[in-house]
Amino acid sequence: MRELEISAKTVEEATRIALEQLGVAQDDLEIIVLKKGKSGVLGMGAEDARIKVILEDDYNRAAGAENGEADTARQVLCDILRVMGIGATVEVTMAPDINTPVSLNIEGDDLGVLIGRRGQALSSLQYLVRLIVAEKLKKWVSINVDVDWYKKRHYEALKKLALRLAEQVAKRKRPVTMEPMPPDERRIIHITLANHADVNTLSTGEGDGRCVVIQPGKR
Repeated sequence: MRELEISAKTVEEATRIALEQLGVAQDDLEIIVLKKGKSGVLGMGAEDARIKVILEDDYNRAAGAENGEADTARQVLCDILRVMGIGATVEVTMAPDINTPVSLNIEGDDLGVLIGRRGQALSSLQYLVRLIVAEKLKKWVSINVDVDWYKKRHYEALKKLALRLAEQVAKRKRPVTMEPMPPDERRIIHITLANHADVNTLSTGEGDGRCVVIQPGKR
């Protein structure tokens, strides 16, 4: 775990500097605001903002996994499905982003049990695959597991929601806090709005309550 304190005129600028220095996505950081900063009056009494950032993950961010990683992950997932008595096929697919070098999709009939309510069962299955692969390869590999492209459709819906909320924030000049989401979904929001001209995003909260805040203003 790495920690870094950054000072800048605003919290948003300090966050941008931290991301550039660490070379990571915003969703990989725990951001603690130590001082919000003040603009002052005619330059008098101004104070810089100060934040502490904690690098939460040290995953392998290589742009593409070695074949051995993908093959191992696929075999692990096939073994789990066989033990569960589920007849399905598993294929290696294109990774959703650079932070997830291995991506697998399960195809078959009546696979709703693997998805569960709001994708909770799928998240648990993905975590189990990651743990077993990490034990086999003696290193952590970030692996995406999907079922009949459920996540792909869900991610597309999240992108549309993010853009719609961003327009509301830009128009009303008021921030919007989205509902708590797992890390992969928060990353989709951050990436979708990374180049938006009128808003910026940050993650706030802890654990299962961590969520994305969409704020007015450029970084």
